[in-house]
Amino acid sequence: MDELSPLAEQIAQLLIAHNQTIAVAESSAGGLISAALLSVPGASAYFIGGTVVYTRTSRTALLDIPEAALEGIRPSTEAYALLLARSVRDRLGTSWAIGETGATGPTGNRYGDPPGHACLAVCGPSETSMASRTLETGDPDRTHNMQAFAVAALSLCLEVARRAD
Repeated sequence: MDELSPLAEQIAQLLIAHNQTIAVAESSAGGLISAALLSVPGASAYFIGGTVVYTRTSRTALLDIPEAALEGIRPSTEAYALLLARSVRDRLGTSWAIGETGATGPTGNRYGDPPGHACLAVCGPSETSMASRTLETGDPDRTHNMQAFAVAALSLCLEVARRAD
C-alpha cells in the first residue's frame, strides 16, 4: 500500500473538495484499487462501492452488462475497461468510476495478452473527464502486476480528476 496510499489520499481530497463520489469495477487488480481508496480515513464521504468483476458471471450479476453491450469489444482492452467504468458509475450513481481489466500472470490470458497487460479507464461527470490507458509491465509476477495495475489505475484517475478540477 506504500505506493497506493498517497495516490488514494490525493484522489480523496479532490473528491471531497468537489462533493463527488467514486465507484470501482476491477478485475485483475483483485480489489487493491478499492482497498487503497478505502484506506483513507473518511472514505465514506466519497467511496460508494467497488466490485471485483473477474468472470462473466460476476460481470452480468454485479454490473448488469448484457452480452449485446459486448458486441465488438473483447475483454482486456481499453474499450472493455471503459465499459466497466461507465457501467459501475451508472449502476451506483457516482460522479467518477475506475474500470480495470488485464492479465496478472504468471501466464497470459485466453485472448492472447501477455502477463503484465492491463487496460485502465476512468469516467468522470462529463465526456471530457474520461480516459483510458494500456499498461504492459513485461513481468510474469502476479502480485507485482496486481500492485502495478492498481497504481496505474489510481494515477490515471488522479490525472483525469486534476484536469477536470
